[in-house]
Amino acid sequence: MFLQFAFKNLLAYKRRSVTTMVLGAVSTALLVFSSAWMDGSHRQMIRNSVEIYSGYIQVTAAGFRENPGFDKLIFDYAALENRISAVPGVALVSPRFESFVLFSAGDKAVGGMLTGINPDREKKISRLYSSLQEGDYPGNNDTNQLYMGSELARRLQLRPGDELVFVGSGADYSFAADKLVVKGIFKTGFFEFDSSSAFLAKPYFDTIMASENMATHAIVLPVDPAAARLVADTVGESLGEDFDTESWQQIMAGLLKSMKLDSVFGYITLAMIFIVVFFVIMIYTLLAVFARVKEIGVMRAIGTSPGEILYLLLLESSLLGLFSVAAGGALGAFLAHYYSINPVTFTGMEEQFRQYGLAVSSIPTAFEPVIILRDMLIMYCLLMLAAIYPILRINRLRPIEAVHHV
Repeated sequence: MFLQFAFKNLLAYKRRSVTTMVLGAVSTALLVFSSAWMDGSHRQMIRNSVEIYSGYIQVTAAGFRENPGFDKLIFDYAALENRISAVPGVALVSPRFESFVLFSAGDKAVGGMLTGINPDREKKISRLYSSLQEGDYPGNNDTNQLYMGSELARRLQLRPGDELVFVGSGADYSFAADKLVVKGIFKTGFFEFDSSSAFLAKPYFDTIMASENMATHAIVLPVDPAAARLVADTVGESLGEDFDTESWQQIMAGLLKSMKLDSVFGYITLAMIFIVVFFVIMIYTLLAVFARVKEIGVMRAIGTSPGEILYLLLLESSLLGLFSVAAGGALGAFLAHYYSINPVTFTGMEEQFRQYGLAVSSIPTAFEPVIILRDMLIMYCLLMLAAIYPILRINRLRPIEAVHHV
């Protein structure tokens, strides 16, 4: 009976009901989409940072990360790769040998990192291949063909086909130097990386750096990137204490902390917005409920108890809140799903986005049903809280006061 009365009252006050539903639905859609947008931008930033070069999992000799040096190399890389490849969940393993050298072209000299890589495997592990700007990407059988960052090439005033030399130290601490030819230039959008990084095919790199079957890092690509931490733990257990195995969450702990801090400030901003929304809805509900004072006074006069009136008004508010949240949640979920497939693209803002760690100017939203349901529940509780005070206040009036209320 109370449910029938509640529906009849909602239909009897159509303008009030529609206005309340619109306020609730818009607020719910805004909350759902804002959460999806914030989570999506964070995931895009992390994905760019991980996939551009660092990789999801890194394996090094014990102590190398704290104190890098040629006395803490992976000295039998082939055996290590076989052990890692046998671990369930590992899709690919690739070697890297990093060495600081001095590049020189003409009268210019710049220090940077020269790295020996397996170019074919790097296509799957990093975005070095997709970041090609000029020239060609190196191949596994290349000799002195260098693939270098755009800022490093600019500082040395080099283009594909130009020559340069480098001097450095080999893995056995011997003097290493060679004349190289620029084969390709890449641009990831990360200034420090683009201004200091250059790559050679590892077979040729090994001949000039005396690093045959050695590596500073083994980069591991998991079958499921989302399970990187679990795979890293499994690989670490398999390799033992002679090696350090770290997932991207450990390698990029600083970035994760900054993302969490940004999320906190984002939710604080949303909270401030919805506090305003809360009071707007409460004031409107107060006006709408007080417009029915005489009706409620008559109900009290004919014997309806305060508890029954409270129940009826709460039932009306809960139905309005349910319809509002369902409509707003559906709209917000649709937008989150649509823009997760079709990312929002900011044309002409590539450079600005790269300053904040985003190599592309398109941001997909995160479509997470659990998060959407959480936001809908938060909004439903907010709508119910906004209705409680007006209902309690009007229910305190005595019948005679309510009947004569102006």
